Amino acid sequence: MLGALTLIIRKGFNFMMVSLCVLGAVLAMTLVCMMLGYILVHGITFFNLDFITNEAAFPIGTPGGGMRNEIIGTAIIVSLGTLIAVPVGLFAGIFLSEFASPTVASSVRFAADILSGVPSIVVGIFAYAIIVRPMHSFSAISAAVALAIIMLPVVARTTEESMRLVPGSLREAALALGITRWRSVLSVVIPGAMTGIVTGVILGMARIAGETAPLLFTAFGSNFSFESLSEPIAALPLQIYRYAMSPYQDWLQQAWAGAFLLAMMVLVVSLAVRFISRKRGS
Repeated sequence: MLGALTLIIRKGFNFMMVSLCVLGAVLAMTLVCMMLGYILVHGITFFNLDFITNEAAFPIGTPGGGMRNEIIGTAIIVSLGTLIAVPVGLFAGIFLSEFASPTVASSVRFAADILSGVPSIVVGIFAYAIIVRPMHSFSAISAAVALAIIMLPVVARTTEESMRLVPGSLREAALALGITRWRSVLSVVIPGAMTGIVTGVILGMARIAGETAPLLFTAFGSNFSFESLSEPIAALPLQIYRYAMSPYQDWLQQAWAGAFLLAMMVLVVSLAVRFISRKRGS
């Protein structure tokens, strides 16, 4: 009798926990779908070719115009930030996976986890203090450095975890052939972890593409086309923020269109990551 009662309690508890997990998953999916649907409904109406190919209209409040400069500026600072973050993150991940002692590796991982949790606006203030103030100018370089700092721990931790998944037997086989350790890492381990490394880089790019707070202190924004890395630069998240705060209806509509474009960019990147991960698993 007691055994039957215990079994009933266990099954009831299991059913309750499974139901809570399903409820949580459904709630998360519902919120994501609601957010994307809301952006889609409001943004796709005002999204057209002119929005992509035209500059912002002047004077302020003039209907029409687009976000061509902002799209180009976002591509520039994200690309430059990626070029800065990927080599540093890649070497850090290789060091953690292959060469660091347990104590050092634990300390570096802890530092990377802290860095990944630092609010982006704090990173923007830091970039402002070390780059913008000495240069006496907002610039694309300072924006790229801020975004690189945000992207760095993502690349480093993903690289480490991807390399740790490479079987140790491959390392041993490479060393048994008489090649040096660094050569085995370069020729055997990294190619085996390449899919995961690329996935981490793409995720990092998606992570920084929509950042606004650091750009307020670094890129600052510009109403003109890109001229130099040492000057203020337009960016899509910045323009969305400013248009969304404006009293002009046309700017509000363009803010929705910009939010739609940014959401679609992140969605495409996320789908690319899923495709790469599935290909890796097969």
